[in-house]
Formats: sequence, C-alpha cells, structure tokens
Amino acid sequence: MWVKDKPCAAQKHCGISEVQLLCLPDKLLVVTVATKETDGFRRFLRSAKHFNYTVKVLGRGQKWKGGDYMSAPGGGQKVKLLKAALEKMKDKEKIILFIDSYDVVFASGPKELLKKFQQARHKVVFSSETLIWPDRHLEDKYPHVREGNRFLGSGGFIGYLPNIKEMVTGWDGENHESDQLFFTKLYINPEKRKAVNMTIDSKCRLFQNLHGALDEVVLKFEDGRVRARNVLYDTLPVIIHGNGPTKLQINYLGNYIPKVWTFETGCTVCHEDLRPLTGLKESEYPLVVIGIFIQQPTPFVTVFFERLLKLRYPKNRLKLFIYNQEPHHEQQVSSFLHDYGNLYQDVKFIGPEEEMDSATSRNVGFDMCRQDKDCEYFFNLDIEVVLKNEDTLKIVVEQNLKPLIFDFSLSAEGYYARSEDYVDIVQGRRLGVWNVPYVSSVFLVKGSLLRSELSEHDLFTSDVLDPDMAFCDKVRSKGVFMYATNMHTFGRILSTENYETQHLHNDLWQIFENTLDWEERYIHENYTRIMKDKLIETPCPDVYWFPIFSDIACNHLVEEMEHFGQWSGGGNKDTRIQGGYENVPTIDIHMNQVGYEKEWHKLLLDYVAPITEKMYPGYYTKAQFDLAFVVRYKPDEQPSLRPHHDASTFTINIALNEVGHDYQGGGCRFLRYNCSIQAPRKGWALMHPGRLTHYHEGLPTTAGVRYIAVSFVDP
Repeated sequence: MWVKDKPCAAQKHCGISEVQLLCLPDKLLVVTVATKETDGFRRFLRSAKHFNYTVKVLGRGQKWKGGDYMSAPGGGQKVKLLKAALEKMKDKEKIILFIDSYDVVFASGPKELLKKFQQARHKVVFSSETLIWPDRHLEDKYPHVREGNRFLGSGGFIGYLPNIKEMVTGWDGENHESDQLFFTKLYINPEKRKAVNMTIDSKCRLFQNLHGALDEVVLKFEDGRVRARNVLYDTLPVIIHGNGPTKLQINYLGNYIPKVWTFETGCTVCHEDLRPLTGLKESEYPLVVIGIFIQQPTPFVTVFFERLLKLRYPKNRLKLFIYNQEPHHEQQVSSFLHDYGNLYQDVKFIGPEEEMDSATSRNVGFDMCRQDKDCEYFFNLDIEVVLKNEDTLKIVVEQNLKPLIFDFSLSAEGYYARSEDYVDIVQGRRLGVWNVPYVSSVFLVKGSLLRSELSEHDLFTSDVLDPDMAFCDKVRSKGVFMYATNMHTFGRILSTENYETQHLHNDLWQIFENTLDWEERYIHENYTRIMKDKLIETPCPDVYWFPIFSDIACNHLVEEMEHFGQWSGGGNKDTRIQGGYENVPTIDIHMNQVGYEKEWHKLLLDYVAPITEKMYPGYYTKAQFDLAFVVRYKPDEQPSLRPHHDASTFTINIALNEVGHDYQGGGCRFLRYNCSIQAPRKGWALMHPGRLTHYHEGLPTTAGVRYIAVSFVDP
C-alpha cells in the first residue's frame, strides 16, 4: 500500500547537494510489515497520510509467523520480508525508514525526519531504549553514550538503502527468531557497526520508544498541532512507538497526535466517514440487537423500560435480548414484555430460573447477533444505564466507527480515569471521540466484528477478572480499539449501592443515592418554574400553594402506606408520639413507621425550605420535624378534623390524590380568615404557619378516600 508524497518541484533544477537538502523527501520510503489491517495499522496510515509520507506495506494477507514478541523474543519474519523487498530496490540514494505500524504514530513530517537523520551523521540510525532486551548479558558490550539512552530498539530505524541492505544481508534466521537480538549483535560488534555506519538515536530526536520512558513523555500543544515532548532530553521526536506493554499510552497519545484533537480545532476526525440515517425508510435502518442485562437489584427499572420505548429508532429493526438474574425484577420485566414485546422484531428472554451466570449471558447475547447475518450491531445496555437522549442509538450508529465499541458511560471507576485528560473529558472541556482501554455498561459493537476478530464465543469469562474486565482485556489483545464519545449528552449510570428491596416502591428511598433520578420521577414537573414563572399561589393570607410531587410520587406514597397497613385508630392515646397523648388525633401512618423519616427530611430540606425562606423573608429553617405522617379521610372512618392549631412553626400539607376522581368534599378552612381551599390539587403543597394565627379545620370528605401528607416543621 502506498501513500504518495508530492514530487519535489525543485528536483530537476538543483544539483546534488541541493537535491539532498530540498528533495530528500522524494527519496524517502517508509517500509512496514502488517499482515493484518488492525485498528492500530489504520491509525498509523492516517498519521502517515497527514504528513504525505510514502508507505510500502510488506506481508499483507500473509500469516504471521513471527511469534508474540511482546512477551518473548520474535519478529524475525519482519527482517525476512524486509530483506526480500530491499533486493528489488536499486536506487542508492533511496532512504528507508523501517518501522512497526500497529503501535506507531507520526508526529511530524519527512523534512524534519530527514533533517534530524542528516544531523546524526551516520548512514543508519536506530531508535533507542532505556531498557535492554532480550539478552541482559549483553549490557557490558554496548558502547557508552555521553548522554541519553544506551540500548538499541529494533522497532524503528532509518538509513540509506545500500547500508541497510548490507545490514540485513546476513539474516538467515527463522520467522520466530528475534529481530532485536539480530540487530543488537550487529550494533555491539565494533567492526560491523563501523562497516554499516550505524548509531542509535540516544536523545529521542527521531524515535520515541515509550517502554521504560512513560514519565519522560508529555503532550505539547502548539500552533494547532500536537507533539510528544521528551522532557528528559528536551526533544520533539518525529515517530512515537508504543513498544512492549505501552499500548494504552500510545492509544492515549494517539487521541491527539498529530492533529486529531487540538485546543484550536477540537476534534478533527469526529465527523469523518459518518453513516447518515436521515432519509432512510424504516426498513432500511441497520438491524440492531439490544442486549439488556439485569444482574442485581436496581432502582428505577420501570423507568429504564419507559426510556427504552422512547428510543427514536424503528422497533421493527430492533431485536431484544433480555437477561434477568434478579427475581426482584421479574414482575417489571414480564409487564414490559407483555405490553410491548410484540413491537420488536424478536425477543429472547432468559430469567432467574435458568440460573445462567453473568459472563455466559453476555456470550449468549453476542451469539444472538453473531449468528444472525442481518445483525449489523449489538447494543449493550446494563439495567443501571439511564438513557436520557432518545436519539442515542441513531447517533452512535451514524458515527460508523470502523473499530469496535462506542461507549459513553466514562465511569469514574473505569481504567480511563488514570489518564491525564479524564477530568477534562468528563466535564466536557474536551469534546471528541476517545480511544480508551476500558468500557462497560453501555456500548455498541459491530456485528461484522463479532463474526471476524471477535468470533471467539467466550469473550467474558476469566479465572481472575470480572466479565467486563475480561472482555476488554480480550478485545485489546486482538488489537481492536474501543472508543468513548462525549460529543453528546446521552445519560448517566445509576448507583446500585444501598438499594433496599423490602418495600413496595423501593425507588421512593433513592433520594440520597440517585437524587437526580429520584427528582425526575417524583418531583412535580413544574417545581423548577415556581419562582421564575410565579407559580406560587396565595389562596388565603400567609398560606402558600405550590406544586411539589408528581402523580407517581403521590400514588407510590399512598400505595406504600396502604401496603404497610398499620393505620392508627384515631384515638387520643398514641404511643408513637412523645407523651403518648394526641390532642387532635387523625387516622394516619407516621413516616418513621415505614422507615422514611430521613428521606422525608431531605425532601423538606431540599425542596420545601428554599420556598419557605422566599415566602417568609428573614426566616431560615433546617426543616426539622417531630411529626410527619400520611392522613387518611373516609366518610365512614374519619371524614374531617375539628378546628385546631398545629404544633409547628409552619406546616406542609400535600394532597396525595385527586378531588372529584378519588373522593368528594375535603379541603382546609382557616377560621380566622374565613378562607377555604376546597379543591386541593394532587401533588400540590399548602404551606402555612402552625401556631397562633392559622387556626384551621379539615373539611368533611363525603365520598371516596382522601390522603394527605402532613409535616409539622420546626416544632
């Protein structure tokens, strides 16, 4: 494969010395070995094309027989292929740059490379390393250097064609033998070193090997370009090589170098090779298998399925694979499948009774796509994923990444948190598509990849790693890249810690662990508009009326209390309160009886106190309460409440059901002002002073059942 440089316009007009200075780029040929087109190889070619390097690829389509030289000596096949290719080349002025490609990026162009090569004043220059490999016993035979790295690295060298030919002419080893050892023995032999006229790039002016030098290399942003700077030697290497166990670091650097992301331009490649879906008929959309995995008790499962239904993607182009190992969620899953399962092209469900472990379930889910020739993508969705963006699936499909995965969770617990740019990416100060070493919870995989590089059935099982870790480890070992994007706001990940399952509506208790999700579910949709749009009403003097609870919050709280069922008898004797005597008793259940007092206090503190302080200027509250309870009014039980003062500084009274629909009558009358609220709105709160001025009564409920939530605040 060739990426052709522009010809040197000055060549036909210049003499020998000028040709060397001005036209050398036309004499430079980059040679690499790539038996497979990996994602790393494509990245290498992209950086070469950016600088107009001419590239010749050896070994294309051949079987790799050079061994796994990341962990053991190998790579002899590269020298064999190079030797054969050089034999066909005759131009003595040709300069050969021989480098690896799967883990290499160019940071600058041919002119800088050749200038630094000439300044080395040798015919062949090898990359250098801080570590000796593969034979430590040869250390004493290495020539000393004044400053810089002492040891040779075989992953990159540059030289004149005749000299490199002479250097490799003695190779007669096998494919699996060590190329590093072969070149090392040439270099440490003074006679051969002199004959070839070879040296090493000890200060990393041309080549930067990352192994053993991670602390020396930083990104340098300057004039719309990105370089890697060696801070130890204050050099700007032209070629960056993630040799040995530094693949994660080269992937990190490759997110920027040479001009993938800069402060001036942002992401320069994020809008390339997109796959627009706009204008397609529904039948033309790519077929996607969505894998849904429920592995532990998780809050807001019902909301998860509601959001799944709202995804703007043709449901007849979706197949569902649902794995649930948690009996606690059986009812929610079965309700969704009963009501909406027929909307999808196909559904496969695995329940707790099958006793399938998590790793196996994910392998089976991949197989559902892998074995379906029409499946173009597998979209993994763990149940704790909160999909806020209804276009999520369309967006990630349109991105059309050639590599594997598009993840957008960017969990703080992920490996990517170790990178220097993690906080900037998560906080949106750097937007783009990022090569990352770890993904989980939500990601997209191409079906073609599952049928090729990732065709191995068992990708999630490991003796030492969790399924997600095992999966990412195997993906990396295949040379497949994983990507995360923060160019759009997609959603978030729920916390599943401290999730209680002993209640009827356990999500009510999530106000601490998943506050935002709790708020979206249970706080009235107009609550945030109260001040801006002046939604607070004043039906009676110093009585304020405002929306606070959603319909679902009201329903869940009522159902929770009825499920608990231990309503008080409505008598004056009440052992639940201090002193044991209630002057104005109601039929009620206290929040502390159902274990909700801490959650109720946070509700009052976060959502009521700010309004209190606006409506009663100069009064500040910590929202402490002695009593918070749900009252039930029924015509044949306790239809009303006689006039009384509340034992509070102010009282909150929230209507939990709907007058005219759930009950008739009801309301509240303030006697001092002869002012009544006879049609309380469901989810709205009445806030009024408790003592002295606001003597009030509960008006009779004439039919049905009325529920209110009452809080005596700052008693």
